[in-house]
Amino acid sequence: MDKKWKLFPYFLLATISFTLVLLVIKANNLLGISPSILLIFRLLSVFLLVLFAIRKRSLTTWILVCMVAGAEFGYDVPEVAKKLQVLSDIFLRLIKTIIAPLLFSTLVVGIAGHADIKQIGRMGWKSLLYFEIVSTLALVIGLLAINIGKAGVGVVLPPNPDVAPITTIKALSTSDFFLHIFPENIAKAIFEGQILQIVIFSIIFGIAVAMVKEKYRSPMIRFSESLAEVMFKFTNIVMYFAPVAVFAAIAFTVGHMGLNILYNLFKLLATLYVALLVFLGFVLVPVALLFKIPIKPFIRAVSEPATIAFATSNSESALPSAMESMEKFGIPRKIVAFVIPTGYSFNLDGTTLYLSLASIFVAQAAGIDLPIQKQLLICFTLMLTSKGVAGVSRASLVILLGTAVSFGLPVEPIFIILGIDVLMDMARTSVNVIGNCLATAVIARSENEFNDEVARNFKAE
Repeated sequence: MDKKWKLFPYFLLATISFTLVLLVIKANNLLGISPSILLIFRLLSVFLLVLFAIRKRSLTTWILVCMVAGAEFGYDVPEVAKKLQVLSDIFLRLIKTIIAPLLFSTLVVGIAGHADIKQIGRMGWKSLLYFEIVSTLALVIGLLAINIGKAGVGVVLPPNPDVAPITTIKALSTSDFFLHIFPENIAKAIFEGQILQIVIFSIIFGIAVAMVKEKYRSPMIRFSESLAEVMFKFTNIVMYFAPVAVFAAIAFTVGHMGLNILYNLFKLLATLYVALLVFLGFVLVPVALLFKIPIKPFIRAVSEPATIAFATSNSESALPSAMESMEKFGIPRKIVAFVIPTGYSFNLDGTTLYLSLASIFVAQAAGIDLPIQKQLLICFTLMLTSKGVAGVSRASLVILLGTAVSFGLPVEPIFIILGIDVLMDMARTSVNVIGNCLATAVIARSENEFNDEVARNFKAE
């Protein structure tokens, strides 16, 4: 039996490869292949993937398999798939209940438990410096990608694009941005999912706890430690539902959109994905090598949170998983609890790259030739106005709309982008998560608190 299972991965790979070849042949009308034959091979591939997941017993494997199964389900029975979004919404709601108590407890323990206030300030300026350098590189790569690929050139604008409504959100001014950082009501901040405000409150609270007498400090630290452990166990329970949520999210996306829209906007989608891969390969990988972060174990550590972010198109859904994975990767909880949540507002690498690329796409689609100086001005404006709205649904599109109007660009191409925004959001969100996970490792290394032995021996559950 064990010998058969050793050959199973090769059989699985051969079946999937043959299925993909058939799909390419059918798509290009090279041969007349019956739809029934294609369906049989697609279902066989999904069935074999499920068997592989059962044998592997890995949550990450199940999530990846459910992505494929969800795409197949959405393609075959779109009307049923359109009704499955409630399952992914349940998962997102459960995750959102975790974020505030998890951030509060881990930050209070990290600050008050060690009583090193100077380290918090040191980590703060190091994090902001790292965030701005990496975000600027992402912006430049996005600009280069769209100017080389010219995905917007030749796009025909529809007179009355059929688009879904977008929630009106005003881009933050500089003063509004700084005011937005500080909570006026912690309950309101938790209700609205304002991660940065929760972080600020927790940091100040942790400092206050560190300053009181021992008889008052100890009970609060014990309570926070207990709360943190309970919330991590709570996260583990909720994560068992992640494959179902991923299946539902992908099925809904494919069932609602279909696959035809990909053919029309493939060049723009491909430009974004290639640019993000270039950013991962030529920015994040060299950063990891520079700070001596073991690459293969790091990939294993970020695979689960990045996959969840990709499937759900939501950064918050991956936050508890990312924090837990980075702690198991050998990074102290106090650093993880500080850097990742802060990065959710200041280190949106994927979103920054996307905004620079999409803004120039708008000009290209409208036939407007922008000089490089104006391109840079638009992109830096986007980078600043995008801070602090990471938790807002479709925030990047709204920021893009506001900036287009400010610089006299037409909004019609943005409505075209809306058609594939979910697919673009998947990629940029997962890169956001990977970038923030790497940031924690970099800051831990700079603080001489990175545990190399634990990192090298990291194993995904």
